[in-house]
Amino acid sequence: MSTTASQKQSLGAYGERVAARHLEQLGMVVLARNWRCDEGEIDLVLRDRDELVICEVKTRRGTDFGTPQEAVSSAKVDRLGRLAQRWVVETGVRPAGIRFDVVAVLAIGRGAAQVEHVRGLL
Repeated sequence: MSTTASQKQSLGAYGERVAARHLEQLGMVVLARNWRCDEGEIDLVLRDRDELVICEVKTRRGTDFGTPQEAVSSAKVDRLGRLAQRWVVETGVRPAGIRFDVVAVLAIGRGAAQVEHVRGLL
């Protein structure tokens, strides 16, 4: 793996840890991290009361190429919908509802990362 790919992977893992901690502080329960199947990956699967939350985490070191949440395309949202259905089928979990969220993590310089939680993409 190249240094750049390794740095991106490390940054992504950092952002997912920050996002999970933030969502847990809001009272959500993490059910799965980096759940994968042949169709793709869900960064975080959580329970928020009786609702299943499928969460995409986007982490950036700056906004030169847009904000982290701008990186979530409509194609990605569509894929998350398919992945959510697959997760439900494979796990047997029957939530009252499913919500799609984005957590944008901006890690600029030293200190705490900036976190923005966008609820309900669909």
